[in-house]
Amino acid sequence: MSNWIKAISYADLQGKQRTVLRHQGKQIALFLTEHGVLACNNRCPHEGYPLSEGTLDNGSLANSCQLTCNWHSWTFDLKTGANLYGGDQLRVYPTELRDDGAVWVDLAEPPFEQRQAGIMANLREAFDDHDYERLARELARLRLLGADPLDAVRAAIEWSYQRLEFGWTHAYAGAADWLSLYDEHADDPAIQLVCLQETLGHMADDVLRESDYPYSEQVQVFEEDAFVAAIDAKNETAAIAMLRGALADGLHFPALERALSRAALLHYNNFGHALIYVTKAGDLIARLGEQVELPLLVSLIRSLIFARREDLIPEFRQYAAALANWGQATDSAPPGIDVYRKLTVNKALRYTVQHSATPPPQLFQALLGANAGQLLHFDMHYQFQTDRPVSDNVGWLDFTHGITFANAVHKQCRKFPELWPAGLLQMACFSGRNKPYTDASLNASEWAVEDGQAFLAQQIALLFDHGKDEYIVSVHLLKTLLAAREELELGASAETRQLLLAALNRFLHAPLKRKHTRRTAQQALSFVALDG
Repeated sequence: MSNWIKAISYADLQGKQRTVLRHQGKQIALFLTEHGVLACNNRCPHEGYPLSEGTLDNGSLANSCQLTCNWHSWTFDLKTGANLYGGDQLRVYPTELRDDGAVWVDLAEPPFEQRQAGIMANLREAFDDHDYERLARELARLRLLGADPLDAVRAAIEWSYQRLEFGWTHAYAGAADWLSLYDEHADDPAIQLVCLQETLGHMADDVLRESDYPYSEQVQVFEEDAFVAAIDAKNETAAIAMLRGALADGLHFPALERALSRAALLHYNNFGHALIYVTKAGDLIARLGEQVELPLLVSLIRSLIFARREDLIPEFRQYAAALANWGQATDSAPPGIDVYRKLTVNKALRYTVQHSATPPPQLFQALLGANAGQLLHFDMHYQFQTDRPVSDNVGWLDFTHGITFANAVHKQCRKFPELWPAGLLQMACFSGRNKPYTDASLNASEWAVEDGQAFLAQQIALLFDHGKDEYIVSVHLLKTLLAAREELELGASAETRQLLLAALNRFLHAPLKRKHTRRTAQQALSFVALDG
């Protein structure tokens, strides 16, 4: 439908050459050009500078009329609105010179579907360029239009999943948690926009300048044991084919969740990411619908295929034997958090087996408390030393995995109790591997938290303006806080609760060194010296 508005007499425009029409909150800039009267939004779509103050290239090009914003030199084709340097498009409006001697402008909005398609196309450009600010603007336009902003997340998954060479990254895992906070803040558009721009920004960053890494299109009947075996054998083609077969037969994530959880816990691998990613896949599919099921699950399977087998290195080789010995309990006393925190990997594995008759939830609380205690006592000197071997490259983010992995174990093993032995023993591996990098002399009472609920609410609120320039840092803050909050809501024991809150308090207020220039140089020199 049309919405023609009388703007200005043609005679007046000839005298002014340009003017601004203000109508119902809109500002429309009109220009008298060699191509006739052209009209556009007066606000530059970049940062709002008035385009009526811009520079007009009035007819030097045969088929276009260029308008340049004088603030940041964004240049537009005033006839079409195309951004000649890439970036946001400029809204242009039809004009007519009528018999009454006046210039009329049509302010009618295009149909909803056309506007939505335009925004999504612009969003894709911003995504492919990892243009964070433009992502935010296009998401805001999508919301203002009245479309479902989560369609942008669904689209971003489609745009990214085949460009992740090794499958899932923290971007997808973080998306699940950002969307959880999105739903918690339905009354705050700014916070919801933060959640969306962080979600899309992280995905865009992870696939920036990446090619497609296609998946097999083969289909075969799904059978759980064969599916798990295919993943264990790193046979991506077979595993993906069975996934496609399951989806074709009407099976969905809930029917596949046990198989995926089994595959994630087959070995002590991938620093706990495998099981964490399974839980987050379920969260995303439940929130976004079956549209994202295939892309998320094929990517998840690829990440399981490429998972590092850490139980094959000497430090963790006793894990398989401990799992085989599960049930051979020799100690009836309750497992102790303080005992765990003093144990290396192999001793922690044996201690867990000795207490394997303990009800799994009770054993879980001891191990969660132990991992929280290790986080609380992280010796920060390790992140500042420059003369240590590569094996000692540890930092805060490594320690947080003891908490996020524990939360994944709790969720998946309550659903599938047969997985408790693997989950608990792998938590013991985390506690043991972190033990050498802790400071037993730390005065933990300095970090005690009295009001846990208020503390978590305050720290989660800070996520919405976290100020971290690396997604990997902000997503670890996000995942650790929400995992800890969930564990506290699930009824963590008093001792575990105290340790977990204190650990979070110290972690969130400690310096976090991310770029290790001197250490990298020292280690490179030492390493290549061994080449001979």
